[in-house]
Amino acid sequence: MKDLVHFEPIRPETYQSYIEVGTKAYNQHYLHLWPNGNSSPYIQSSFTEEVLLKEENNNNTILYRIIRKGTPVGILKITLNATCGSYNEKEALYIDKIYLLNEYSRMGIGKKALQFVVLRAKAMGKKLVWLDTMQKGPAKEFYLNNGFEILTASKAPLPTILHSESAMWVMTKKV
Repeated sequence: MKDLVHFEPIRPETYQSYIEVGTKAYNQHYLHLWPNGNSSPYIQSSFTEEVLLKEENNNNTILYRIIRKGTPVGILKITLNATCGSYNEKEALYIDKIYLLNEYSRMGIGKKALQFVVLRAKAMGKKLVWLDTMQKGPAKEFYLNNGFEILTASKAPLPTILHSESAMWVMTKKV
């Protein structure tokens, strides 16, 4: 029997599922960041087949569908080599996206995703896992509760996000 939660690297035949789940989960959590709730600038930069094909062909990026009991419930994107602070790209792994559908939040799936990434980082000999998260909202507390620390403040990289919502934290976890 398959694990309760597993992480499946995407393939061309699962692109559409990744796009649908990623888009829905993003919009469930982050519409408030955008003028008039229009997240299309982010969706177009993250969730199209062209974007996925480019990212899948990048040896530094891995995209996963998060599967629970056979059902796609979220997405995960990691960048294998990504400089952070005093850690060079060979020492640090970046969690670009962890998005879960609302109905699967608070079930331990996010924690399992972080554990999965940390184990992968350890296996690669990394010293640090890092990510960006919004300063407002529950994600910061989730990461703090899972061993991450705030390194520094940053801003969301997309210029069309509402200025009042663009503050972010860079958070790190030593492995």
